[in-house]
Amino acid sequence: MEHNDITKGKPLDFIRQIVADDLQSGKHIQPVTRFPPEPNGFLHIGHAKSICLNFGIAEEYKSRCHLRFDDTNPSKEEDLYVEAIKEDVAWLGYDWQDNLFFASDYFDDLYQYALQLIRAGKAYVCELSAEQIRLYRGTLKEPGRNSPYRNRGIDENLELFEKMKNGDFAEGSHVLRAKIDMASPNLNLRDPVIYRIMKVSHHRTGDTWCIYPMYDYTHSISDSIEKITHSLCTLEFEDHRPLYDWVLNTLQTQCHPRQIEFARLNLSYTVMSKRKLLKLVEEKFVDGWDDPRMLTITGLRRRGYTPASIRSFCHTIGVGKKESWIDMGVLENAIREDLNDTAPRVMGVLDPLKVIIDNYPEGQEEEVEAKNHPQKPEMGGRTLPFSRELFIERSDFLEDPPRKYFRLGPDREVRLRYGYYIKFASIEKDEETGEITAIHCTYDPLTKGGSSPDGRKVKGTIHWVSAHHCIDCRVRLYDRLFSVENPDADKETTFLDHLNPDSVVELENCKVEPGLNQQESGMRFQFERQGYFCLDHKDSRPGKPVFNRIVTLRDSWTKKQ
Repeated sequence: MEHNDITKGKPLDFIRQIVADDLQSGKHIQPVTRFPPEPNGFLHIGHAKSICLNFGIAEEYKSRCHLRFDDTNPSKEEDLYVEAIKEDVAWLGYDWQDNLFFASDYFDDLYQYALQLIRAGKAYVCELSAEQIRLYRGTLKEPGRNSPYRNRGIDENLELFEKMKNGDFAEGSHVLRAKIDMASPNLNLRDPVIYRIMKVSHHRTGDTWCIYPMYDYTHSISDSIEKITHSLCTLEFEDHRPLYDWVLNTLQTQCHPRQIEFARLNLSYTVMSKRKLLKLVEEKFVDGWDDPRMLTITGLRRRGYTPASIRSFCHTIGVGKKESWIDMGVLENAIREDLNDTAPRVMGVLDPLKVIIDNYPEGQEEEVEAKNHPQKPEMGGRTLPFSRELFIERSDFLEDPPRKYFRLGPDREVRLRYGYYIKFASIEKDEETGEITAIHCTYDPLTKGGSSPDGRKVKGTIHWVSAHHCIDCRVRLYDRLFSVENPDADKETTFLDHLNPDSVVELENCKVEPGLNQQESGMRFQFERQGYFCLDHKDSRPGKPVFNRIVTLRDSWTKKQ
């Protein structure tokens, strides 16, 4: 599916309507957007919404979207995160072409703009501590108080700012603040800090700088330098928009982008905070950023989600102005719908029970024809080996089945998928434990392919693999990481108290059809009657595949509650 096909013919969301109106009025020739992540962690599904929005608009107008890293806090940033973010955006199917930028590209410009603010009497060096600045700022009900350093002269501020830049002061001892309005009802306009001292090596600029600009100041100027037309961000930045505009108006920049806020993604049964995701990783509640239970893009990729499914999900939830919660089932349905069309069908037995066909000739083997997709003949077929000994799911046999149990049991006949009709004959059990170790059946050699020439019908069809040809593998059954819809809702507990103890179940002795031993890692399949699975690219080894369950065939979570 082409990206543009997702939105083609659909009503415009409010942001796209603004863009369309701006183009129609002649305000802009074409839109220019940007996706500006901080390189201090891995991207998650919430970032995917912003990626799809910003790059999607650029694609729709054959324009450009910049990938710009907001790397102004060197204490938390790494090249590792830069490369991971680039990989995630590209994997989602988006291309920034030559438009890769870093806020650190503009450190010289940002410094010169700060000098311009000082010379205009719009910024000053302050020696209050961070705690004092917070106390002086006031509250929503009480105005702030002026810093005792607010009325310093321009020359003194220039000299002090130069000393800050040269490393003459300790961290936390001096900051540069914008001089706006300490009585403003918007706390963001009460002389916000725009530069602080950080004697930390930067991942790109090394030790060239020991002062670093703050986000609101940096972001507005970076947008202006890059001639962004529509600066799209989530609702928590709505109160920051007056500061964004103040910086650009005060500096009288040639380009003044329009900041527009939209509702962030709130998804049930997960957390979206980078800080909390980092805690899960660092304290080993999960096996890294790419753990398939994590809603990071790298985790979703390893789980087996497709770029198309995530783009479809982002389109389905839309872009709005009001905060709302999206049920995890919407995301799960997006991957089901994608894989239902694209994933080849195969057979895998997760809890194997041996079946011996007593009347099948010993040593004989044959092949049966199987379809790769029952509704898509263009996907072709494959041959499966059939022999006297098979494996079926243990749950497909009961010694004392209820009346409406249509699988194998005493006096029951079932169809082997693509194979023969088989009928129960006898059973083998472990003498000590009483566990069933094998069942014996007979087969009807006239029913090859799954139909009977005498017209008799069977109600049950079960999957199987040949015991002499199947591949041993491990299978991980992944489920939601948290057991409650909103892990942060209960103030008496923390999100860690709601981790789902069954979020992953690992099965060691699974069997799959032999063709899966030659598949490339990352390949996705439907294990018939089991769900959708992906060959794990990290832990699979030649001859020792590991499969991750992407999602069940149907939404079983609601039934479990």
